Amino acid sequence: MNIRFASLILALPLLLHAAPDPNFHIYIAYGQSNMEGNAMDYTDKDKAEHPRVKMFATTSCTNPNRPTIGEMYPAVPPMFKCAGGVSGLSVADWFGRDMADSMPDVTIGIIPVAQAGTSIRLFDPDDYKNYLSSSEPWLQNGAKSYGGDGNAMGRIIEVAKKAQEKGVIKGIIFHQGETDGGMDESSAEWEKKVKKTYEYILSQLGLKAEETPFVAGEMVDQGSCYGFVKRVHNLSNYITNFGVASSKGYGSKGDGLHFTVEGYRGMGERYAQAMLNLIDRGPVVITPRAPYGETAANIPGKIEAENFDKPGTGLANKSYNDNDSENRGKSTYRADDASSADLYDKATGVILGYNQDGEWFEYSVNIKEAGDYTMFASVATDNSTSGFSLSIDGGTIAEIPTSGTSFDSYNLVQTNVTLPEGEHILRMTVTGSWFDIDYFTFVKGKDATDPEAYKTQEPESFTALKLVNNAETTFFLFDLQGKQVARFNAHGMDSAIRIVQEGMGNLRQGVYLLRHKEPAAIQQKIVYKK
Repeated sequence: MNIRFASLILALPLLLHAAPDPNFHIYIAYGQSNMEGNAMDYTDKDKAEHPRVKMFATTSCTNPNRPTIGEMYPAVPPMFKCAGGVSGLSVADWFGRDMADSMPDVTIGIIPVAQAGTSIRLFDPDDYKNYLSSSEPWLQNGAKSYGGDGNAMGRIIEVAKKAQEKGVIKGIIFHQGETDGGMDESSAEWEKKVKKTYEYILSQLGLKAEETPFVAGEMVDQGSCYGFVKRVHNLSNYITNFGVASSKGYGSKGDGLHFTVEGYRGMGERYAQAMLNLIDRGPVVITPRAPYGETAANIPGKIEAENFDKPGTGLANKSYNDNDSENRGKSTYRADDASSADLYDKATGVILGYNQDGEWFEYSVNIKEAGDYTMFASVATDNSTSGFSLSIDGGTIAEIPTSGTSFDSYNLVQTNVTLPEGEHILRMTVTGSWFDIDYFTFVKGKDATDPEAYKTQEPESFTALKLVNNAETTFFLFDLQGKQVARFNAHGMDSAIRIVQEGMGNLRQGVYLLRHKEPAAIQQKIVYKK
């Protein structure tokens, strides 16, 4: 086998996944109770979800609903542990919000691992077992939230490696020391331990110190442990890329140890200010939204529901809104640019499913002629309360209820709409949860009866490729960047390979992945187009 061709095949699985987003900045947050968050009387102001601040779950919780370790969720308190314990509002909460507000085109991610009352020894990979063996049962149990043996540092690394698939780790925030006042100051025992944990994180995640700032926070202003502040500042002798979040003016809630709600908010802002002074923000890459098939979908015509616009950078270029960060359908059809949309591979092709109230999807359309149209949509559901609305440039044009008895049975719903001429944004908004949708078809005229008048539009560069009549299986063709370049029907894999090799005159020479889904599993083949 040609060596270059073999290398391409080996690299293909990696190329099919999207590269980390340079505008998704991720921060590790670790320490003890003031990092975990001790304020329980926080308000709706603190609970409100920021659209550009996320967290990666480091514990498995049902309340809040964060069951999957390493999965991304909205960053709302309590981030570090499940509700019902001592974990509350943290300095990390408002750190994330202030970082996001300071960089409007960046999304912030937090990896939260902290344990109230712990020594820095808990985060030492060589010492945590000895430390926990002689610790109080409540501390042992708290540490076990991060794994059966309490390996808190191991959980940081485990989750951070998953996070690096999505974004870039830009820095570390740290608040700890209240428990370690007894560590020898003359030998800088605590400072050296902190340095060890920092350098361990760098080595395990392939990070460089000059590119990964470390910001530590001062203890409560004039509180029981305020004398330890000088040792926090002394970390600058051991960590070069270092900053401090001052606690001046933020006293305790009455116990001498923990900040008030206002203190946690203010400390979060000061952590953000210190971090912003240290990070290399780099040029923020601004990308506009774009039609999925490179050109706007034509109306009259058929629009596949899964072909909503490619999202760009920032809220202004958002093209869809999914209520959670998981692709529940597990289809890789839009893994490159819409990884959280719930897409499913069905026998008829890819469908947009698991639709929940409030979600929306936008499509760039080119309406050839103003006037009355009949809209048909292929929908499956098992209830009578689901539905969606359609709007053009923000103005509602239709409300469509749906009903059915099975998610395996697709029915056509239809309604009359009036459309303007020209290029516009069509939005489908979910108004009643739990339905799947395959496509929309717009036919000129009121009360039309032929929803098959217009076939699926393929990307313009492949308009010469015609679907095979009476085909048995839908095939998808991807290039080495994981981008779908064609979709067609064929009678089996061999026939599909011949179509790629012989029937696609506009397809460039090179290596491609051909994929289709059978009832039992997804099948795929490497195809070389000469």
